[in-house]
Amino acid sequence: MANTQGPQGTNDPAGSTQMFRAFVDDAPQSRQAAPAAASSSGPRVGLIVGIVAAVIVVAAVAWLALG
Repeated sequence: MANTQGPQGTNDPAGSTQMFRAFVDDAPQSRQAAPAAASSSGPRVGLIVGIVAAVIVVAAVAWLALG
């Protein structure tokens, strides 16, 4: 039986490139499905909570600096 993989310890760069391209081609499909499923108000609530927390931190720092 012939060894078609070449000597041991050598990587096939073409095989790695093909696997990477297959990974990249599969990634956008899974990313497009996620935003459609997460179209609820979840991200907006997180954004609002983050803004409120930032305002509270800025107000606390200003109060400590002036007080």
